[in-house]
Amino acid sequence: MDLDLPLYRKGVLPCQYIEKAIAARVIDAGRFTIPPENVQPASLDLRLGEVAYRIRCSVLPGRQSVERRVKDYIIDELDLRKDGVVLESKRPYLIPLKERLSLPPKVRGKANPKSSTGRIDVFTRVITDESYRFDEIAAGYDGPLYLEVVPLSFPVRVREDLSLNQLRLSVGSALLSDDDVRAFHNGEPLLFDRGSPIPGDKLAFGGGLFLGLDLHGDAGGYVGHRARDNAPLLDVARSADAPVDPEPFWEPVKREDGDRVVLTPQRFYLLMSNEAVCIPPTLASEMTAYDPTSGELRTHYAGFFDPGFGFDPGGNSVGSRAALEVRAHDVPFMIEHGQRVCKLTFEHMLEAPARLYGQGIGSNYQGQHETLSKHFSH
Repeated sequence: MDLDLPLYRKGVLPCQYIEKAIAARVIDAGRFTIPPENVQPASLDLRLGEVAYRIRCSVLPGRQSVERRVKDYIIDELDLRKDGVVLESKRPYLIPLKERLSLPPKVRGKANPKSSTGRIDVFTRVITDESYRFDEIAAGYDGPLYLEVVPLSFPVRVREDLSLNQLRLSVGSALLSDDDVRAFHNGEPLLFDRGSPIPGDKLAFGGGLFLGLDLHGDAGGYVGHRARDNAPLLDVARSADAPVDPEPFWEPVKREDGDRVVLTPQRFYLLMSNEAVCIPPTLASEMTAYDPTSGELRTHYAGFFDPGFGFDPGGNSVGSRAALEVRAHDVPFMIEHGQRVCKLTFEHMLEAPARLYGQGIGSNYQGQHETLSKHFSH
């Protein structure tokens, strides 16, 4: 379990250390091989196992194992092999993942949905044995990983080996303070507006760097998409290789006069950030949900931004805009152009990764201008 970590260094483990963790069986899949292409610049794509359990409700194990805690709530066992199974919308499922962990005492983990997962409104979170928290994996954890999956807008077909979420490993706490982020941006810009770095005095902070909405849109006033009611089945594994027509699943969203949109309660929207984001090789970022004090708005389920997102190694970085997943809670909620709806937090990398996001590794959303996921033709 020796990862040969640099002494006294803190930060997110880059791909070269994730590969060491796999070789040392700190991350292990038993009789299965972990595909090299699942190793991202600062995260690992985790895979669904061979079975899924339809459960009555979501649970946390507390002082028990997940297996023991959930056994009284299992309604059905489903086989994910071959053609997979259909997961119905708004119903929870628990799926053992193929990967398990034997973390060293100083290494902790965190999980988040993949961007493609959040964009199809599939809610996921990792559960570990004897834990009181979702997606947080304690330093030194030794045990299996389970994924709770709840499709919210569409029924989806999933199969064994499909990756819906990602794991990030870290040593210590390397979180940048707001002052740290401001100083970093002044030397190496993190946010851009129409190709130019945003002046430091125009940045908005509050335990992270805020992003606003683009509700000006294109020449026709279109700003994004809204999930249709009663949409057909989305075959998640197959559509990633053969994108499907988005029309049965999505309706276009057009701004009102004044560059604003009134959100319909409980409907899922895909919108774009007004600012473009640049994550340099020395940092990793996570986008966190932002709930206004009124509690009327929920934004962004997918979290990790790997080093290299929106970054140009040639020194001509202009950033890449972020897709924002937005849902109003109980009443219609008006949002306006530039309104701050989510924020980025930043951590130092333990070392710069050997591969960056977008550099010939099949990254799907570098330089994106479209909110839809890779499952849909654009």
